[in-house]
Parts: sequence; structure tokens; C-alpha cells
Amino acid sequence: MDYTFQFGPVFASADMLLDGALLTIRLSAMAMVIGLVVGVLCALGKTSGPRPVRWLINAYIEIVRNTPFLVQIFLIFFGLPAAGIRLSPDMAALVAMVFNVGAYAAEIIRAGIESIQKGQIEAGMALGMKPLQVFRYIVLKPALRTVYPALTSQFILLMLSSSVVSAISAEELTSIANNIQSQTFRAFEVYIVVTGLYLLLSLMFSAVFAGIYRLAFAYATDR
Repeated sequence: MDYTFQFGPVFASADMLLDGALLTIRLSAMAMVIGLVVGVLCALGKTSGPRPVRWLINAYIEIVRNTPFLVQIFLIFFGLPAAGIRLSPDMAALVAMVFNVGAYAAEIIRAGIESIQKGQIEAGMALGMKPLQVFRYIVLKPALRTVYPALTSQFILLMLSSSVVSAISAEELTSIANNIQSQTFRAFEVYIVVTGLYLLLSLMFSAVFAGIYRLAFAYATDR
């Protein structure tokens, strides 16, 4: 193979790649936080809500799990304007990411909630705890601790899947890489660098999640 690597044109656009990586981090972090809230609410509704609520949540989860993420993005970005709702590419990307991860988080958290023994809930009620206190301290926190590895893996997968939003011109890392490649024609070098950046982002999020676990769960257990 007669190929000469030239990373100079790629490194010359390092500021653009940094901007794209920062947008990827920002979109992913916001989607993780909002998606976690959506997941908790949907899990609560699915486990203890009335039948119509459970039906709607099940329909939402099945739609997300059985349709491609790219189609969901197109539906939000290109479909909503038909209903008079126009979103910028970045906002549409965020909404699509929350819509997607919320469904998967709901199923993961639901599994954690159902792993809590009913005797623990009854003990909390017997001690005079209010239903919200029972849910917060006896149900939700142990449930999140149980499913934490699966939940964080899903969040990291969401960050990696954010590359798909480049299809609607959201200027995250992959979109910037595509622009640089079209200008420099150094596809191999561009995507080698981008691969390394995504690897670094994954390791960074993993380290952050490990720190959160130690603060929220492991430290409390040690005490």
C-alpha cells in the first residue's frame, strides 16, 4: 500500500474539531440529565400508574425501541414543521436524543424498581414515611444503584449515537469531521483523529460516572 499519512491539514482544523467535541459533550450531557428524569417518570408511571398511563408509556417505549434513531431525528426535524413547530438543528438533536434515551432509561429503571422487595416498602410505610419519601429513599435510590452500570452504558451509547445528528446539520463532532474531510480530502486521517476523540469522550464520561457512583452510592454504603 502506497499511502502517505498527512495529519497536518487535520490538525490545522483542531479548533473546529474542539468546537464539535464540545457540542457533542453539551448535547450528550443535557440529554442524559433530561433523559434520566423522563426515564424515572416513565418507570414510575409504568409500575404504579393507571392503565391509560401505562398504555401510553408502553406505546412510547415500543415506538422508540422498534424504529431507527435516524428516523426519529428526521421525524422531529423535518416532520414537526408540518405541525408548525420549527426547531434549530441543535435543539432538534437534543429533543431526539432525549426522546430516544428516555425510553431505554425507563425500561432500565423499571427493572431496578421491580427488584425492590415489597417488604421494604411496607416497612417504610409502617415507620410513618410519606409515599414520596418511600419512593425516594427506599425505592428509587436502591433501584438506581442496582441498574447504574446498565444505565451509564446506555448513556455512553447515546453519546456515541449522537454522531447520527450530523444528518440534520447539527455541528457536532462528526458533522465537523465531514466538513473537514470534504475540504482536505484526507478522509483516513480525519476519521482516525475523530475515532480517537470519541474514545477519549467515552473514557471521560466513564470516569465522571464512576465518580458519581462513589459519591452517590458507594460512599453512602461505606458510612
